[in-house]
Amino acid sequence: MPSYELALVLRQLPRPELISVIKRTAEAIFDKGGIIRKLENLGTRALPHKVSEHGVVHREATHFTITFDTAPTKISDLKEEFGRDIDIIRRYIFRVEEPEEHKCTLHEEMLPPAYRKDVQEIIDIAKRKQKPKYNYNSGLDYYPFQK
Repeated sequence: MPSYELALVLRQLPRPELISVIKRTAEAIFDKGGIIRKLENLGTRALPHKVSEHGVVHREATHFTITFDTAPTKISDLKEEFGRDIDIIRRYIFRVEEPEEHKCTLHEEMLPPAYRKDVQEIIDIAKRKQKPKYNYNSGLDYYPFQK
């Protein structure tokens, strides 16, 4: 199952109601066969502009991120369910890409340029593209293209 990150913007609520909203969201993910990996509270902040959702204008909100794993077919169901919740102002679901494994090449990069593998490859390419020079042992006593 691929990993997803859910960014939630919740309206300002007292702590017990905020906990119930997070429980509802978590239960929705569990009901769709998902696994929650991480839940992070980013705190209450002023919104960059007024946001109108479910007929109410909001100027401040509480932000959460939830990292979870679920089947890709269930994402649209989750978006629809979170869209109906009146306590959620905004919800965004992003797919989390696996980080690429990078091999440390510091020991190669510290070598002088002539000994580096990538520089040697460039030199080989240049040698292959080089035009052959006139061979003086071709049977002629002179260079035929001389003026």
